[in-house]
Amino acid sequence: MRQQQMSASSANEFGTRPDEHFDQVQPDPVKSPRLGVRGWSRWIWRQLTSMRIALYLLLLLAIAAIPGSLFPQRTSDPNGVVQYFSNSPDLAPTVDALGLFGVYSSPWFSAIYLLLFVSLIGCVIPRTRHHAAAMVQAPPRTPRRLDRMSVHHTRTLNKERRSPAALADAAQALLRRAGYRVVTYPDVGGRVSVAAERGYLRESGNLLFHVALVGVLLAVGIGGGFRYQGQRVVVEGEGFVNARSAYDTFSNGLWFSDENLPPFSVSLTDFTVKYVEDNPANLGFITDYVADVQVRESSDGATTSEIVRVNEPLSVSGAELYLLGNGYAPQITVRDPEGTVILDEAIPFLPQDANLTSLGTLKIPDGLTEQVGVVGFFYPTQTATASGAYTSIYPDVQNPVMTLNVFTGDLGLDDGIPQSVYKMDTSDMTQLTGGSTGIDSLELRPGETVQLPSGLGSVQLSEVKRFAAFDVAYDPTKLPVLVFSSLAILGLGLALFVPRRRVWFRFTATGPGHERVECAALARGDDPTLDAAVRDLLRRYPESDPERVS
Repeated sequence: MRQQQMSASSANEFGTRPDEHFDQVQPDPVKSPRLGVRGWSRWIWRQLTSMRIALYLLLLLAIAAIPGSLFPQRTSDPNGVVQYFSNSPDLAPTVDALGLFGVYSSPWFSAIYLLLFVSLIGCVIPRTRHHAAAMVQAPPRTPRRLDRMSVHHTRTLNKERRSPAALADAAQALLRRAGYRVVTYPDVGGRVSVAAERGYLRESGNLLFHVALVGVLLAVGIGGGFRYQGQRVVVEGEGFVNARSAYDTFSNGLWFSDENLPPFSVSLTDFTVKYVEDNPANLGFITDYVADVQVRESSDGATTSEIVRVNEPLSVSGAELYLLGNGYAPQITVRDPEGTVILDEAIPFLPQDANLTSLGTLKIPDGLTEQVGVVGFFYPTQTATASGAYTSIYPDVQNPVMTLNVFTGDLGLDDGIPQSVYKMDTSDMTQLTGGSTGIDSLELRPGETVQLPSGLGSVQLSEVKRFAAFDVAYDPTKLPVLVFSSLAILGLGLALFVPRRRVWFRFTATGPGHERVECAALARGDDPTLDAAVRDLLRRYPESDPERVS
């Protein structure tokens, strides 16, 4: 029997346990409750309104906006979309089906935007409710062991012992002057303690930041649907009206209608550029652009003279008129062999360098025996380099020369594909002058006329004008975005720099005529100045001994 007991004991020692041991009892399997539609809805809502999901959605929104800068957008660059279909006919339909030509109005981008909006609201509303309740609650009662707080100091009072109420009143006055909410609690031994709390503006600032972020989303999402922006190049002596068809490029929001365009017209009477002329080191540097314009608004029908400068837009009927750029627009006249004027207009040439060496194109589809395309270079102050090539050495018109390379063939204007007036595809055309033809480019100065090759006619440079590029923009989101952005910065500043603290005072008699003051504090989060703040409160407490601090 003894041997059997020893064997059983040895068996237990090496791991064999009785059948009734708790490790031998198999627990019942855990059964998760059935959530149902309501339960799953609550779970999805809690996930969506968590701060983690809000951050994920914000990051996802930033990533989703990237294709908008990689692919041309129909709202801002419709010609680029057409060109993309022409260059990549196999890939373009797939890109279009994914909505990458209209990223910011696509369903998937709108879904991310709306989910972020709902997530922020779901985060803000319950936090606002809890914060409002916390602001009316009294500070928590004084803990029994103040010496367990993260910051704890004592100070001795050396004057006659005063009543507990008087000691508490002095502490309350001190804390209220420091911006604390204060309440007095009864303490052990018939004494009283003082509890105080401050820093509610920290959470208020946090909520203000999130509310302002929701406001920015609302302003951009709703107000951005009514915005419009158009660009127009205007030559001196010409103008334009505020109509969609009058702009070179035009983009608008989802809810914009042509009826929203206020009626007004703008004419460029003169464009002046001031250059540095008295400093050889900075010779030719531009000091000022001045566009003199005539503006007529239909509200009163009167015409007013205004000035537009860079970074000084002109407000017209609620829209802003900006000066973007400028250059030269040679006045070119083309005649057929019989002398009939086929074309007579100022053609804007795009600047290619700081000295305004400019490039322009001229397309003549009708009126001559063949379709003619001309690529021209304009040199405001022409000079020749060592290789014989022309260049401009000064941006103002001092020695103007225009050279023309003439091409004949199909201009591609009958294909129905929009083309830029500043570019011309010459790959399927025959070059008649310049380049590798062995025939010099046509060269003209103001007032001169030269004959086109092959008896096509003649071309004349009548004069040289200036042009200005204007941008007309109406954006109703600017003011609300400015207001909400300012509130967001204010809220962020409060959330970062306002400390959240709880402070307690307790008074204990240590002998005849002596009172010990305990002051302890606790901070929410990291507060490196908490210890210094408690020491300062004790130093400022009335009737304390400034030399005895522990």
